[in-house]
Amino acid sequence: MGVTSSRGFPRDSSRDREPSAIRIEVGELVLDGFRADPERVAAAFESELTRLVRLRGVPLAAEGPLAVDALSGLPPLPAGLSARRLGQELARSVHEGLSGHGEVGR
Repeated sequence: MGVTSSRGFPRDSSRDREPSAIRIEVGELVLDGFRADPERVAAAFESELTRLVRLRGVPLAAEGPLAVDALSGLPPLPAGLSARRLGQELARSVHEGLSGHGEVGR
C-alpha cells in the first residue's frame, strides 16, 4: 500500500498547509470467509476511504510519502455483512491503520 501526497502552494502560503492531493494505492484486499460481491465491496471501500481521507487526512503520511506493505492488528469484521457495509468497514479499518492504529509493516 502506498500513500503519496502532493502540495500545491500559492506564492504567499506556508508549507504547513494540507496537501492538495493524496493518492492511496491498495494492491490487494484479501477477504477470507466473506460471501459478498467483490466489485460492490471495492466500490464501497473506495467511496468510504475517499470520504475519510478528505475528512480526516492520513496522519502517518504527514511527513511525506509513505509505503506500507501491510496493516495488521486491526479489528476483525463479522462475516455476514452486506457488500456495501463490508466495504465501508474495511475502509474504516484501513484508515485507522493509516492513522497510526494497528501495526504497520513497511
